[in-house]
Amino acid sequence: MKYLARTATGDPLLGDDEGYVPLGAVEPDLGSVREALPRAAAGTLGDVADATADPVPAADISFGAPLESFGKLWGIGLNYAEHAGDLDEQRPDEPASFMKPSSVLTGPSGPIRLPPESQSERVTAEAELAVVMGRTCRNVEEAAFEDVVAGFLPVIDMTAEDVLQRNPRFLTRSKSYDTFLVPGAALAVPEEPLDLDALSVQTEVNGEIEAENEIRNMLFPPSEIVSFHSDVMTLEPGDLFSTGTPGAAHIEPGDEVRAVVESIGTVEAPVTR
Repeated sequence: MKYLARTATGDPLLGDDEGYVPLGAVEPDLGSVREALPRAAAGTLGDVADATADPVPAADISFGAPLESFGKLWGIGLNYAEHAGDLDEQRPDEPASFMKPSSVLTGPSGPIRLPPESQSERVTAEAELAVVMGRTCRNVEEAAFEDVVAGFLPVIDMTAEDVLQRNPRFLTRSKSYDTFLVPGAALAVPEEPLDLDALSVQTEVNGEIEAENEIRNMLFPPSEIVSFHSDVMTLEPGDLFSTGTPGAAHIEPGDEVRAVVESIGTVEAPVTR
């Protein structure tokens, strides 16, 4: 696995399991992670082993978000049958998608800031696998999924559950408070085709697993999600799809939330108000 990331000061990085080097030490013509996304999708990113600099262990780096700015932020609701049952919702026959504003994004270590209790008294956190687009594309066949996707991220998504329960038309508001999307620090770029079906997604709070399921149990797999939405609109490098959660957990100030996506990565953040 290769990784695209940025330091807390915005310097682009390329990494592997041994460590990270400046992106320019491998790809001197690239000045940002965004510029590297098409090469990630094409499988033509260089190797850390060929860098003109020595790799630095991840533990010695302060990371920022992997992109200075993402593109469109899509979420997919009720994408595991078990989670739909938990919410007493019917299984959708098409992806139950919604969009979130860019202002929901916070850094890869949070914090998650809950809204005032006068606005919401029950917020839930959800671990999800996110897909990041690498190429401008339209009408993508599911079989071409790997040709247009740059890589994958673990993300923590949030919902003001009591707002949503008042009226399903309040979905956008319930998902759009500041800091209600925490992306992982490193975009995982597979070097070989990745068997997503075999991977698990876990929602953890304070070290306890609150929900877990395998991607194979999604109602709509990532390839179908990308293909479906590419028939609706042009997709562009940096667009992100949060593909749904195996289950949500109620969170309070002082909690520590963690999303674990097997073979992709983890992201965690403290909860404040």
